[in-house]
Amino acid sequence: MIGRLFGKKPQVNVEIERKFLLSSIPSEKPERRYKIRQGYIAREAGNVVRIRAQDDKYILSVKTPAKGIGRFEIETMVNGDEAEVLFKACPQPLIEKIREIYPVGNHIWEVDIFTGANEGLIIAEVELSSEKEKFDLPDWIGPEVTGFQKFYNANISMSPFNRWGVKYADLVARMSE
Repeated sequence: MIGRLFGKKPQVNVEIERKFLLSSIPSEKPERRYKIRQGYIAREAGNVVRIRAQDDKYILSVKTPAKGIGRFEIETMVNGDEAEVLFKACPQPLIEKIREIYPVGNHIWEVDIFTGANEGLIIAEVELSSEKEKFDLPDWIGPEVTGFQKFYNANISMSPFNRWGVKYADLVARMSE
């Protein structure tokens, strides 16, 4: 349906990701860097509809619950005019961040450095092909926050980091206990 709406075939997959705070900033230079702006058009019963601008690409995503830590994800490209209409439909403030890409072993780590109302928050994610898949932890990875709803971008848009009342270093220390 979404693909027919926009005349493009949507990409459908199961997203299995693990999220972590960082204990330190990576010393190596990222392979790539993107500026991201995203907003949440709708959220209900674990379902999320998101619009994202990643540099000059615009992606409409629908995420629904799957078993375990995975989620079904349907993505389709939209043009800039369509994206701006959808951004205006977002009831919560937009998320702004810089995403840095780090290859580590056989996996790609995405490090999100939040700006705006979430300035100071940094979250790393790694996507996996199964929940039991083994992966290398870089030395800059801190405590795991997978499953903590507070760290999902859709929730961060409603409750930004500047309202959490904690400094990032203290958050890392608290989550490490």
